[in-house]
Amino acid sequence: VQLQASGGGLVQAGDSLRLSCAASGRTFSDYSVGWFRQAPGKEREFVAHITWTGTSKPGPDSVKGRFTISRDNAKNTVYLQMNSLKPEDTAVYYCAARAAGGSTRATMTSYYPYWGQGTQVTVSS
Repeated sequence: VQLQASGGGLVQAGDSLRLSCAASGRTFSDYSVGWFRQAPGKEREFVAHITWTGTSKPGPDSVKGRFTISRDNAKNTVYLQMNSLKPEDTAVYYCAARAAGGSTRATMTSYYPYWGQGTQVTVSS
């Protein structure tokens, strides 16, 4: 499966963005999807996950209550709705996929064999 992340941009603190992860090549409804982010000089961080059946796993406390993951299998797309953005949310955001699978190891980058190219999110104060 090929993944294409999009929707990033430059916004102000408090704004919202919706990132999209579009898939092609396989039946996307059979894949669980995770969102990660990586800020300069930092490790890639788990943000959210959704199973192939639609069950979501929240991310760390830093994004809980602000970020929501969802999917539209008819459009082969998974979304990450980000509200009340903060400067510390600035990072490159990546989506990743794994066929079927649950959420037990979903926070680990090694869990996912397929990755998108990333989309830059910059939040100014």
